[in-house]
Amino acid sequence: MSEYLPKELRDQLLAAQRKAKRKRATRSVHVGDEAFAILDMSDNGFAVASDDTPHLRGLVDIFEGPRHLYQALIVASAEAGDMMRYDFKRNTAAMADPPVDFEQKAPGPAGLLSKA
Repeated sequence: MSEYLPKELRDQLLAAQRKAKRKRATRSVHVGDEAFAILDMSDNGFAVASDDTPHLRGLVDIFEGPRHLYQALIVASAEAGDMMRYDFKRNTAAMADPPVDFEQKAPGPAGLLSKA
């Protein structure tokens, strides 16, 4: 059906679909001080809009809203239409607390009362 529509109308429809996808995107990739909406994400990588995103490479942070999800090492994979796909070389879940290098004992009572 789209082949029956004029080219200008098809371009406008595609632009509207891209804009709606960006609005629905809850995840974003952060590189330095810049953030870009993730339009599609899988276990192996993610895709962003290629028209307004520079070529990304290296270490990036992935957020869902204000919550830090992953720190990932990425490489460009392929360009499919208006989306640029990036693959994960390494994808590490973000932790709220830094890892410790010693055994932590389970919290116990501060003191015991005897039955005297």
